[in-house]
Amino acid sequence: MLYQTIIDKAFEASKNSYSPYSNFKVGACLKTKDGKYFIGTNIENASYGASMCAERNAIANMITNGENGICRLIAVDRNGKAIPPCGACREFMVQLMPDHYHSIQIMMDYENKKMVTLGDITPNWWI
Repeated sequence: MLYQTIIDKAFEASKNSYSPYSNFKVGACLKTKDGKYFIGTNIENASYGASMCAERNAIANMITNGENGICRLIAVDRNGKAIPPCGACREFMVQLMPDHYHSIQIMMDYENKKMVTLGDITPNWWI
């Protein structure tokens, strides 16, 4: 399968979730323009505002390692079902790549091979 690597990496990352409050384990994986993969998992805090989504952690991992071009992203729950990025994660990606965010591929449903772009789910963003 074309996307199996990114799916597998996201699912593995979900196993490292720190989610004692919701028990909603999420893993994310992104692929850069250069073909590198970066993973992240959600980290909860009793103050939900201080929590971090898996997608933002994957992006932070990418930036920490000197990369900056997201090509494709997937987030999965502990059952391996793809889930869309929240509004905060969408805005985070838009602001990091304001000229290219429309082309970032977001996997919404890998069983049915449904892929959208960040521009599709975040049209006419405010910046």
